[in-house]
Amino acid sequence: MKERKKQRLAEFDYATHGAYFVTICVQDMQYRFGKIIDGSMVLNEAGEIVKKQWNWLFDQYHYLQIDEFIVMPNHLHGIIHVVGNGRDRSLQDCKVKPLPELVGAFKTTSSKMIHLVGHSDFRWQKSFYDRVVRDEKELHLIREYITNNPLSWELDKNNSDINGNELFCREQATTHAGGKTVPYGLN
Repeated sequence: MKERKKQRLAEFDYATHGAYFVTICVQDMQYRFGKIIDGSMVLNEAGEIVKKQWNWLFDQYHYLQIDEFIVMPNHLHGIIHVVGNGRDRSLQDCKVKPLPELVGAFKTTSSKMIHLVGHSDFRWQKSFYDRVVRDEKELHLIREYITNNPLSWELDKNNSDINGNELFCREQATTHAGGKTVPYGLN
């Protein structure tokens, strides 16, 4: 059996406060959340559920802070800030879930709700892609990338209409530069 490539940084604590850029893809890159019309994402019922559950994540876990995000036809890009365990005494005894557990909670709850509205065949791709945001300049670039994602959909490698169903998220979402994993387009 082929061993899966590890997606996370070795020896990094993903419960550490900071900003994380995540990309979560639909299995087989199927369009499940709506479509891009005139440079804007128009969500369908499943897309609205994904948006609602992304917001739920930040309501559910008070040590998270929401930032820019976008639901696209076959994936979601978002920035998660872990802000817990700082000076706020109410958070000091709180166990902060690491990023993979947070994304797992989002994927589980959104899948269940999508199944309940009749899309029982819906599946997320296994795992997800992440980038630890290193500074304000990078955070700004990632916010711009997320905001402009619908406008650049016709050039996006996630757009299987123009890329022959190329699995961007599996094969090209990250590149490795000097031992650091960076999102495609930010290296």
